[in-house]
Amino acid sequence: MDEISTGLDSSTTFQIVTCLQQLVHITDSTALISLLQPAPETFNLFDDVILMAEGKIVYHGPCCHALQFFEDCGFKCPQRKGAADFLQEVISKKDQAQYWCHADIPYQYVSVNQFIEMFKASNLGQTLAEELSKAYDKSWCPNSALSFSIYSLRKWELFKACMSRELLLMKRNTFVYVFKTAQLMLTAIITMSVFVSTRTEVDLRGANYLMGSMYYALIRLFTNGVAELSLTVIRLPAVQKQRSFYLYPAWAYSIPASILKIPFSVLDSLLWTGITYYVIGYSPEVTRFLCQFLLLFALHLASTSMCRFVASIFQTMVLATTVGSVIFVLTFLFGGFILPRPSLPPWLRWGFWIFPLTYGEIGITLNEFLAPRWKKMLNGNTTMGNSVLTSHGLNFEGYFYWISLGALFGFTILFDLGFILALTYLKPPKMSRAIISKKRLSQLQGREDQERSRQPENESIPAHNAETRKTKMMVLPFVPLTMTFKDVRYYVDTPQEMKRHGFREKKLQLLSDITGAFKPGVLTALMGVSGAGKTTLMDVLSGRKTGGFIEGDIRIGGYPKVQQTFARISGYCEQSDIHSPQITVEESIVYSAWLRLPPEIDEQTKSRFVEEVIETIELHDIKFSLVGIPGRSGLSTEQRKRLTIAVELVSNPSIIFMDEPTSGLDSRAAAIVMRAVKNVAATGRTTVCTIHQPSIDVFEAFDELILMKRGGKIIYSGMLGHHSCKLIEYFEGISGVPKIKDNYNPATWMLEVTSASMESELELDFAKLYKESPLYQETTELVQQLNKPPPGSRDLQFSTPFPQSRWEQFTACLWKQHLSYWRSPEYNLSRFIVMIVASLLFGIVFWQKGKEINNEQDLINILGSMYIAVILLGINNCSTVAPYVATERTVLYREKFAAMFSPLAYSLAQVTIEIPYVLVQAFLYVAITYPAIGYYWSASKVLWYFYVTFCTFLYFVYLGMLLVSMTPSVEVASMLATAVYTILNLFSGFLLPGKKIPKWWIWCYYLCPTSWSLNGFLTSQYGDIDKEIFIFGELKTVSSFLEDYYGFRQDHLGIVAAALAAFPVAFAFIFAYCIGKSNFQRR
Repeated sequence: MDEISTGLDSSTTFQIVTCLQQLVHITDSTALISLLQPAPETFNLFDDVILMAEGKIVYHGPCCHALQFFEDCGFKCPQRKGAADFLQEVISKKDQAQYWCHADIPYQYVSVNQFIEMFKASNLGQTLAEELSKAYDKSWCPNSALSFSIYSLRKWELFKACMSRELLLMKRNTFVYVFKTAQLMLTAIITMSVFVSTRTEVDLRGANYLMGSMYYALIRLFTNGVAELSLTVIRLPAVQKQRSFYLYPAWAYSIPASILKIPFSVLDSLLWTGITYYVIGYSPEVTRFLCQFLLLFALHLASTSMCRFVASIFQTMVLATTVGSVIFVLTFLFGGFILPRPSLPPWLRWGFWIFPLTYGEIGITLNEFLAPRWKKMLNGNTTMGNSVLTSHGLNFEGYFYWISLGALFGFTILFDLGFILALTYLKPPKMSRAIISKKRLSQLQGREDQERSRQPENESIPAHNAETRKTKMMVLPFVPLTMTFKDVRYYVDTPQEMKRHGFREKKLQLLSDITGAFKPGVLTALMGVSGAGKTTLMDVLSGRKTGGFIEGDIRIGGYPKVQQTFARISGYCEQSDIHSPQITVEESIVYSAWLRLPPEIDEQTKSRFVEEVIETIELHDIKFSLVGIPGRSGLSTEQRKRLTIAVELVSNPSIIFMDEPTSGLDSRAAAIVMRAVKNVAATGRTTVCTIHQPSIDVFEAFDELILMKRGGKIIYSGMLGHHSCKLIEYFEGISGVPKIKDNYNPATWMLEVTSASMESELELDFAKLYKESPLYQETTELVQQLNKPPPGSRDLQFSTPFPQSRWEQFTACLWKQHLSYWRSPEYNLSRFIVMIVASLLFGIVFWQKGKEINNEQDLINILGSMYIAVILLGINNCSTVAPYVATERTVLYREKFAAMFSPLAYSLAQVTIEIPYVLVQAFLYVAITYPAIGYYWSASKVLWYFYVTFCTFLYFVYLGMLLVSMTPSVEVASMLATAVYTILNLFSGFLLPGKKIPKWWIWCYYLCPTSWSLNGFLTSQYGDIDKEIFIFGELKTVSSFLEDYYGFRQDHLGIVAAALAAFPVAFAFIFAYCIGKSNFQRR
């Protein structure tokens, strides 16, 4: 069991380990448990301990002999030191010296290897080596203790268990599936109403419109499975972990995941066919209705399976989305509609047969155009239906419908098998340590050396004065402030689950009559059992709550708290340690100082202050390391904790809150963090921490304690005293409370004696006893005293809502975004690669077709090359930016609460940084495709082509940002994006020209940015071409065909240019509004 105590209080941890100890002793089982910061009483429950350092075992033997072994090595555990804390620190080079116990022998560092040699030479080590040298005797272990199977259950039981689990997850994700289906229904209704005007035309022109509606149905059902990609990526870490524990094989998860999606494929396909089939005007035979439904069902199934397969191979959201976009580009490119099979280069026609969409296209067109109503004979012996099929390279026999259907089911099986194999054999992404480049590191270190060389030698301070130095180093002045709170209550709406169990109150009270004070230079701990309301109280006092109802009086320096000004003088270290992953430690601190320190402070002073904070929080050794992503790369948990403290401390706050700064850390790391916290408090700041499992050293580093019990009630508030004497004196003075044992951790003891079970046993209410005690009276009198503003003081006031001007805010945000983008190759490099690959593909497939215009199909083929670039490359930009923006949005929430900048400055920086990258994308696309496709060479035409490309890619990026800002997560954003892509596709003017769109939908055509992109592309290249070509059997010029068929005119290019510039601007400002107003963080 790995770190089972993280997030639990010490009393709960003790109870859990006690149960495990009894289980092991009674059943004669074997248990190996790793713990962080175990209390002495918890440590004493173990029989053996394995102490490791540098990947080697230093000690392996009984817990009761561990201290004696190290004492024999010359190191003794102090009386009030926990054994576990001592064991971790005695092997550390920085902490070892304090435990040296031989006064007559000078201390010398004992390395890990030396400890190992001493252990091997000891009796314990020799005994262990002797046991390990003996051959294993099978008779020692009965057969019943051996496992003869990898998995604990039979195959059928494994399948049923995974099926039940998957069904439960789907039930709890009902919103996702209902939302998808509702989207599809709405899209089907829109599609039906758009194509309704084509239902009476049974001719070549009508067939072309009908082909557009069928192709749209195919791509809508095909892309409806895209949400499965993000859902699979999110679930993969849990599945891979469970698979590594041999809970079940990959097939046991994969098969239920596939089977349970079949009903949704049936429902979606049936809804689409039922809504659109007869209204659009397909062939009225019932059998053909059923055939179209069956084909769409098979296509939807294949798409869902393909997305799961892609997610299982690439495993991260950005990579899976990027590769998925490339696959969709290839699928649509070779699908047979954008470019018919006869128009493909002969050596690329094999690509027509390897994608699922091809078989959907073949099946749905054969089902329609071999119907009786298309049997009308044209010139010669060809029917109208065959003529349509031949022009698109789909002139197959009727039985090929069933081959297409079988091929789609075959693709589904193939992708599902690939999904199983990927989960079976592919390993999850490994965690990596992100550091800054060597070149940049050498530059920074060189600059640092120069700065140090300028400092006089007499400024060095002896090591024994380190603490004095650290308290004096805080060179920036600040106003020490008290915080008082009286009768604070906090309510939330009663959850529905509690109402169903008989709770009748409309509001649930989480905090009850909380009264207390936080003072400058005093380090205060907020403690209590899990669920007591510690973090809730801290969030209420700091103004971080986004919901609920707060009552009571909160004052700062004697004046009523105003959140806008309080945010400027306070810091809040969140438990989750949220930071931008691609920024170094130093850059994170510089960024915070840049935006949060007042502009009156000069740059040199700011730089010095940043360096001093780095030294105070002991971050100097890692200041050039990238922060990274928790669990995947970058800093360790302990380093992130210290960075969080530094980022808040550099704002020079008067009051600083820290939510569980030692959770998830081992004893030594917790000691380092608490040393940093103590340094902060020593500067005269008001410092408050919530804390769960403190060791004796950590607990007694605090000056005051507020202890809470469940229900949000205070049961102790006051000084701790030397060795916690005041706390112990208070609780031991209560009749019936057990006395504390010698060398027992006071933090653990107080939680044990004030637990709910102890209250019940003693028939006491500790909250009531506290309110009747002199301690409460002292606290009340102190609050009344501090509630009066000191003479000569004045309320907090600032002339501006933010420390820096809007331009400085924008500059700082742009600086950070630039660094983040430059160090994000997974996002930026991948989209450049996709752009190059896609452009080369377009150039090859449409090679020199730009001037080969002889009939309407040739022109439609060229429009198809523009359409696929607009839709698919635009969608790739839109989808790949979403995870990046979502990651930065979590950082934004923290920075907004800290009043670092206005949302407008942040959002403008976010949209501005995209411009150079989109410019590069547009340049790559134009440089490759323009000469390869062979458009008419002209400086104006090339510039128009570049302008339209740039605007198109840019508004798609901004659209992705906008969708994320409007939704609570990437998953919901991707589902909403699917509906948006549908509209952008449907009203682009490619599937159905604008002149054929019904009057009630024409407004949507003009509001659709893709219609303006296609207008700009086609008109700028062919709007002035007077070459005569055959259009549906008639001779017309290219320019007149564009005007008659599409409504595109050369003299309207100015309007098109203005519209294309307006869309990215509009999306950017809506994004700025949404990112500022929307807050999906619930506290």
